[in-house]
Amino acid sequence: MTAELVRGQNHPLSEARLEIRVSAGTPVVAAATLSDESGRIPGVEWVAHPGAPTLPGLEVSRQAAADHRLAVDLDAVAETVHRVSVLLALPTGVGGPVGFGSLAAPVVAVTGLDGTEVAGFTLTGLGPESAVVALELYRRQGAWKVRAVGQGYAGGLADLLADQGLAQAHQLASGINEAVAQGVARSVPAPPSRTADGDRSRQTAASAPGPDQTGSPYGGQGAQPASDPYQGSQGNQVPQGAADAMASYPTGPADPSATTQPGTPAASGTGGPVDYSHPRRRNTAPPPPPAAPPAEPGRPAQPVAGDATGWSMEERLYNQVWGMFEDLARSTAAYRSAVDFADTRMDRELDEVLSDPRSRIGGRSDAARESARAKHAQLVDQARQVLDRDLAQLAAEADVVEPALPAAYARWDNPAWHAYRVPMEMPMALRLGDLHLPESDRLRIPMLIRLPLERGLWIDSGRSGAHDGSFLDSHELRRLALDSAVAHTARLLAVHPADEFTVHVVDPAGSGAPAFAPLVHSGVLAAPPAVGAAGVTDILTRLTEHVDLVQMAVRGGAADSLPPDFDTAQQLLVVNDFPHGFDDRAVTRLRYLADEGPAVGVHLMLVADREDAAGYGPLLDPLWRGLMRLTPVPDDHLADPWVGHAWTYEPALLPPGSQVLQQVLAQVGEARRLWRK
Repeated sequence: MTAELVRGQNHPLSEARLEIRVSAGTPVVAAATLSDESGRIPGVEWVAHPGAPTLPGLEVSRQAAADHRLAVDLDAVAETVHRVSVLLALPTGVGGPVGFGSLAAPVVAVTGLDGTEVAGFTLTGLGPESAVVALELYRRQGAWKVRAVGQGYAGGLADLLADQGLAQAHQLASGINEAVAQGVARSVPAPPSRTADGDRSRQTAASAPGPDQTGSPYGGQGAQPASDPYQGSQGNQVPQGAADAMASYPTGPADPSATTQPGTPAASGTGGPVDYSHPRRRNTAPPPPPAAPPAEPGRPAQPVAGDATGWSMEERLYNQVWGMFEDLARSTAAYRSAVDFADTRMDRELDEVLSDPRSRIGGRSDAARESARAKHAQLVDQARQVLDRDLAQLAAEADVVEPALPAAYARWDNPAWHAYRVPMEMPMALRLGDLHLPESDRLRIPMLIRLPLERGLWIDSGRSGAHDGSFLDSHELRRLALDSAVAHTARLLAVHPADEFTVHVVDPAGSGAPAFAPLVHSGVLAAPPAVGAAGVTDILTRLTEHVDLVQMAVRGGAADSLPPDFDTAQQLLVVNDFPHGFDDRAVTRLRYLADEGPAVGVHLMLVADREDAAGYGPLLDPLWRGLMRLTPVPDDHLADPWVGHAWTYEPALLPPGSQVLQQVLAQVGEARRLWRK
């Protein structure tokens, strides 16, 4: 049940990973500060703001916006942090309102990752204040709570930060306002301004550290979708959405606080999920991206692979792909908005013609109609020219970026797979397919999701029509869905070290034996696919006990006491032909694994037609909503809440006749056999 807080009221928090959602009705700046036990900010490196949006366990937006989603992981903040304060401020120097009193009351909500609201607070009673501490998360006797604050400051961010004990308050406030002013054009759903040589603003407007932040342990740019559009997101949770997919795309590098090796349980003093974070992330600001080669006079600059910020080329390419997704979304949104405006204007002019009796005499009405249609065509043509220019630039960038992608980000036909070697560490993300929009059908944006997986995958075998209008029978769709699941599984195996990813397969009727053959013959499975009701029960029981044991160890602060033979690798359960072979108890256990498993490294991949499980009624609705739905054929089912697009998803298919899957699995299988010796 949601707790609607009033000023000064607090509420306990039962989850460590949260989102803080802000709805202000007008663009505002969202920031957050970390405070020590005395409630003071030791330095500027303890402030997350648009110029430096990421701290360990915390990420804020990079620009002013009417709505924000702030990501918080309380288990990841430093032990010296006792308070996280969420700040809102009105942008300065952009001609907007100067006080919250002239606006509708902002609303701040604390939610879980599934969108369930934990507590809400409406900031009423504000007047000339231009900055406000909306709420704070604070430690109390080993647990975290949220308190509604609503303390406003007429002197703006400088007074607010100074009141929290920050010595460099005025310098930092100036830096924040400058960063916001530089990025204010990106706070609306329109394409960023382009220079004469075609460079996009995201290439030149990398987040600048605030004053005195150079070299600080918290000064780096980073991210986690966000409002994963695209796990994550990340980034990010919209069931069956592109933010779900690209989210699944975060908006920058990974959490710099991670120091635990993937696959090794880690516990904090207060308990929490097993930490499978990517290791060895730097804590300082990453170096700037490489400069593009100088453009010839009168010609746009040539794109460069890896021109985004990041410590490694992998990180740079990841952020560049995310930037391409943003640019395509904005450009398309601007085009659609221009077309809508042209349609509305023409309709209004035609209505005026029909409503004026004088226009019905002679040829005046025909001339007025022709004039309205001509203006409409001119506006649409101008909008299309701008879109075509943007698409041409993005296509040129895609041509440069695609060949440079590492295997985890690359298509199956990329030469990177021919040079494949079993990695020593897990990558940041994984490619599950491509995304495109109707206006740019030839331009494909890689769909990357962050690792480790935060949600299970559902390969939907129940759609009868493909995106191109062709129809496939149910047997063909089931075969394509299973082939797609095997390809996704192989890719997950390929991008993890040999000892850090274990795959189990449930095939109750044995109908998937031909598709699973490459996995079986290469020896990459933990055991042969389980068949029959007994096999289903056995695997579900073992994985359920695995989840329970890790949860108890972590909550008890005894992660090191797990049995010596305990498999600390991440686990993937691939289920074919669900719900065949599942009784009520097995279905309950499957739901439990889908809900609780990802936090402790147990993931689910379900190959199923939802209609086959219709007999369970609403009992399985949470299961379908909790999984990321993918299709074996192109389908425009990924909804993007950011700008309202419906993205067409295309699965990552193997080239016809290609042996790359077998070659990759053979290397993975050999690496696993050597590891077991």
